[in-house]
Parts: sequence; C-alpha cells; structure tokens
Amino acid sequence: MDIIELFQKLLRYKTITPLSCGIYDFVEEYLGDSWEVVKLNIEDVENRFYYKKFNDSGEHLCFAGHIDVVPTGEGWSVDPFEANVIDGIITARGTQDMKSGVAAFLYACKHTKEFNGTLSILLTSDEEGDAVNGTVKVLEYLKQNDILPTSAIVAEPTCEEIFGDAIKVGRRGSINGYLEIKGKQGHAAYPQKAINPVNLIAPILPKIAGFNLDDGDDFFSPSKFVITDIRAGMQVTNVTPDKLNMMFNVRNSTKTDQASITKFIEENFKELDYTLKLTQGSYPFITNSDTKVVKKLQQSIKTICNIDTKLSTAGGTSDARFFGQFKIPTVEFGVKNDTIHAVNEKTSIKEVEDLTSVFIDILNKW
Repeated sequence: MDIIELFQKLLRYKTITPLSCGIYDFVEEYLGDSWEVVKLNIEDVENRFYYKKFNDSGEHLCFAGHIDVVPTGEGWSVDPFEANVIDGIITARGTQDMKSGVAAFLYACKHTKEFNGTLSILLTSDEEGDAVNGTVKVLEYLKQNDILPTSAIVAEPTCEEIFGDAIKVGRRGSINGYLEIKGKQGHAAYPQKAINPVNLIAPILPKIAGFNLDDGDDFFSPSKFVITDIRAGMQVTNVTPDKLNMMFNVRNSTKTDQASITKFIEENFKELDYTLKLTQGSYPFITNSDTKVVKKLQQSIKTICNIDTKLSTAGGTSDARFFGQFKIPTVEFGVKNDTIHAVNEKTSIKEVEDLTSVFIDILNKW
C-alpha cells in the first residue's frame, strides 16, 4: 500500500467527532505486531498510543494527530468521503485537517527500520470536539507511567502559500471573559431616575476595544482585547435596562495572563458595579528555535522542498498546546491549510507525498 492508497483509506472512514468507525483496527493492522499499543477510551472518546523502542538512547519522538473530522455541511461537488483522485487533487473531508498528516507519519513510522530511541504515535478522536478526553488524557497517562516523549511533531496543516513555507513552534492561549455591568431599570422618559448601564459603558468602549494588552515579541503578536458580544435590555424602546452583559476574548501571548486581564478590567471599570468571570481554554507555549526538533524539521524541509521555512505561532488552538503544558518541545507541520473545515476541503497528491518524504527524512537523520 503506497502513501496515497493509505491516505484514501483513512479518508473513507466517516470519523466525525468523536466517532472512530473502526479506523483504529485498521491502523493497528497496518502498523503490525512490532508496535505496542495503549488503548485509552474515556466516555465516548477513543485514544490510541502506539510505540516502538529501537534502543535505550533516551530519545523519544512522538508524532501526534487526530482522526476525527468536522461535519461535512452541504454543497460539495463530490461525495466528501469518496476520496477519489481527480487531476492530482483529492477533495474530501479531512484531507487537510488532518488525515494527510496522519497518513504521512503512519507511513513514515511503519517503514522506519532504524531509529535512535523510541518512536511513538498518539491519535485521538476528540480534537475537533471539546478536547477534554483526548490528547491531554493520554499525556497524563504517559507521565504517570514515565514514558512522556522528549520531542513531538503534530501534523496539523501549517503551510500558507506553498508547501513547506511555515511550521508552528508555538500557539497563543485563549482567554474568554464574561462581564456584567449592573444598573437600575427605569422608564426611558425619566432617565434621571434610572442607572442605564449602556450609558455607563459607552465612554469606556473606545479605551478597551481592540486594545493591545502587551507588545508581543519575536514569536507572538500582541495580545488584543477583542469584544465579541454586548447585549442589554428587553427589546423594547421605553425601558432602560438594569444590566448589560459583555463577552470578550483574548488570544494571549506568554506576556499576558488572567491576572493582567483582571487588572485591566479593574482599571477601566473601577467606578462601576460589575462582576467578571474568566475562563481559559488553552495556554500559550513556545518551542525555542534552537531545540533539536525545530532544527531537524527545518533541515528536512530544506532537503525535500528547498525552502527556508519560517517559524510561526499564528492561528487558533490545536492539541499541540497540551504537549506544551507538559514542557515537551513541540512543533506542528503539515500541508497547506487554505480549505480546512470548508466545503470541498482538498489537498494535492504532491503535498502528501512531500510531507511523507519530510517525515521519512527527519526519522533517518534523528
């Protein structure tokens, strides 16, 4: 089975989060008996960890990814799970995000005969969902059993214009805020008898909307205060509201955290009666450019693609953030990401072949 046949096989499993649809049975058959397997199923999420110890060097490189995909939606030009090749392109759900990456590292790992240390593969069916019972649970298990990887490559789609032009060496965190401004309900004809929270917040908005909470650095853009929702009142014209609710999001760098956001709110709303709730779905992390996994990946991309790839932290969140929490040097690299989650998601045969070649090269040089 060549890499494209493997890729098509994976695409034809309708693994919409959190379904696995038997794909793990195929993966285990494909890898063969020389790979140990840990099955970690939590509620409706199925996780797998495959590993093979080649020697006792202490090195442990893990390839990670997810087999689940988002729902297809309507308006596809082809069956989204047929995965036929048309003019060098496969249009199917999961081509970019991220069965191309999974296929590439499965193929590379299966065909690796020698490696300096332990090689492993972590797969989950819960990346596109809540991501509560997926990768993070596997990493907790690995820590408890003293088999955490020393380096990791998450094969998410990272390239922007051409294949090989970008790898991700970190991700911003994501902090959500819920602010309630309290007032006093009244008649619109007698505003002096009421406390209108809309009036209270109006002069503050220009000071906070789009405000940069830090200056960023060489890896991260500034952490921006982004207001996502404001609502108040009872949808009538003659009653002023007794409260106003505002929601916001901060995609934060390592320079901004919940404490600094709380202080920012205090400084701007100190004269008002308010309550604030913050939640954090992910935390920022960075892998230094001089770490082994970054250097080796850059070298392999140069060898296969003849491109000096840039180091990026752009985009939303991925399961790489969990590796960051466990202080594991982690990079992300995969095909272009211009159609992820879209109708007619697609990728080229050449990109998948080149991605596989990059992974084979890095394993040979590790």
